[in-house]
Amino acid sequence: MAAAMNDQTYTSRELLGWLWRDYLKKHLGLMALAVFFMIIEGSTLGALARLMEPMFDQVFVAGQEDALIWVGLTLIGIFILRAIAGVSQKVLLTKVAQGTAADLRIDLLERMMKQDGAFHQSHPPGFLIQRVQSDVNAVGDVWRAVITGAGRDFIGLMVLLGVAISIDPIWALMACIGIPVMVLPAAMAQKFVRKRAREARDLGADLAVRLDEVFHGIVQVKLNALESYQTRQYRDLTGRFIDTEVRAAFGNSAIPGMVDILSGIGFMAVILYGGSEIIAGEKTIGQFMTFFTAMGFAFSPLRRLGGMSGLWQIAAAALERIRELLDAPLHLRDPVSPVSAPVGTPEIVLNDVDLSYGESKVLDRLAFTAKAGETTALVGASGAGKSTVFNILTRLIDPQAGSATLGGVATTDMRLRDLRGLFSVVTQEALLFDATLRENIILDRKGVTKQRLQEVLEAAHVADFLPNLDKGLDTIVGPRGSALSGGQRQRVVIARALLRDTPILLLDEATSALDAQSEQVVQAALDRLSKGRTTIVIAHRLATIRSADRIVVMDRGHVADEGTHEELLERGGIYADLYRLQFRDDGGAVQRRTKSIRRSNNSTKPSKRPGFWQRLFG
Repeated sequence: MAAAMNDQTYTSRELLGWLWRDYLKKHLGLMALAVFFMIIEGSTLGALARLMEPMFDQVFVAGQEDALIWVGLTLIGIFILRAIAGVSQKVLLTKVAQGTAADLRIDLLERMMKQDGAFHQSHPPGFLIQRVQSDVNAVGDVWRAVITGAGRDFIGLMVLLGVAISIDPIWALMACIGIPVMVLPAAMAQKFVRKRAREARDLGADLAVRLDEVFHGIVQVKLNALESYQTRQYRDLTGRFIDTEVRAAFGNSAIPGMVDILSGIGFMAVILYGGSEIIAGEKTIGQFMTFFTAMGFAFSPLRRLGGMSGLWQIAAAALERIRELLDAPLHLRDPVSPVSAPVGTPEIVLNDVDLSYGESKVLDRLAFTAKAGETTALVGASGAGKSTVFNILTRLIDPQAGSATLGGVATTDMRLRDLRGLFSVVTQEALLFDATLRENIILDRKGVTKQRLQEVLEAAHVADFLPNLDKGLDTIVGPRGSALSGGQRQRVVIARALLRDTPILLLDEATSALDAQSEQVVQAALDRLSKGRTTIVIAHRLATIRSADRIVVMDRGHVADEGTHEELLERGGIYADLYRLQFRDDGGAVQRRTKSIRRSNNSTKPSKRPGFWQRLFG
């Protein structure tokens, strides 16, 4: 489920001020032009109401034929002008609303990509997608309706009230006498709508998270026969969402409903009072029809304006959630006075690093050194903090204490872009984007020559399967690389890393999910990739890291032991226990004398995979 948001609330004035300052002010010219057309459109209602007096008094009552022509032509002109003004202001305001929504989406995406790992652990992808898409869409739709309706209807209302007052101020006062009664109920309805809308936004995020989990975990859903369970969970959430939306719709429609009731009372009072004046000859039928038309037109925008207050509360609830994400503090920032990244192949040093997630201690005074140009392996049970080391080095998260240095330069002293430009990372996930194979390898790098790309494809063994793809490098690999096999995806990621040509290589279980044949090819590519680089390897299968220059044994966030494979076996302890669990001879004892298995880095073809006993005893 989505992480709970802060209970931060903003007043309508604060939200409007923020929108104007950060998003709407840049569209001032378009908005001014749209307001000009709103004034024209709103004024046409007053002109139509004014036209009723000569139409009835001069045409229908007095029978003046010459008045019939100019009244008819004026009527046509008013409607043409109204149509042009209406279309123009709607187009302009749609452009403003869509531009504002686009800016909000871009700012949200940019802000969330800058957040650290802890933020993304507490905010699931479905939750964030809901904020970027649904909440911003809701704001855009309502914002366009509010601007259009509020501007046009307010102008029209003022013009029409002016026409009504010019006919008879007492009639106008009687027609509007019930409006003050609406103030308190309307304020209560707005608070109710905003609260329900906020609940609906949160439930909408929960629904998005549920869908994201189901579709990304569809295989596990099927294998564990969880279809009914997931459907039931989604049905329950949907039921709560519907109930909240219905309650919000009730509050939103209550204000226009009150306008209707009070309008009816006002009209009845005008008819009773004004009808007696017409009978007495104090007012003409044309004057009454002008007033009646003006007030009839006026109550329609008044009703819509009442509804707009509810719509604004819905938009305000979405804006609050968006504002909270935009205001979420950034813990990962570039230093004020950045230091240049180290040149050449750097040594990596972690010095007494502490890191906790809430009450959970992940790293506890962790300290070790990965020498320049050598391969250092991290081993230990799950939860020992191995992957967290990668996050610290690449500044996906910063430790609470201690430091990490690359070539003597602290990671926090470099620009994030410069720091991450030192690393190539290959993990077992092998995440690819739903784009072409070429785009997944190049990743927006400029100036990549055909020759360099071909070298990378051959070194990573991507060229081996490339002829089997219909469109070669222009083949779409599908969501998360689903059109490729696991081994092919790994080779694409290795090609990407080779093209980056960085001095540091991080490998996280890069071959653990592969079959034997794919592992052989991928391992050969990794051997080529790690040559001449400072490499840190995470591996649960100890056979894959016995040839490492140094092995660091981690236990509950700290270094329990370190040394070569042979040294660690001689000393016993955690590493020897882990090794004993994976490899035993016939008597159950670990063979002490082992030799490293090294493949030739000069060969472009993968060597024959050694048998189990050969890999075990060297």
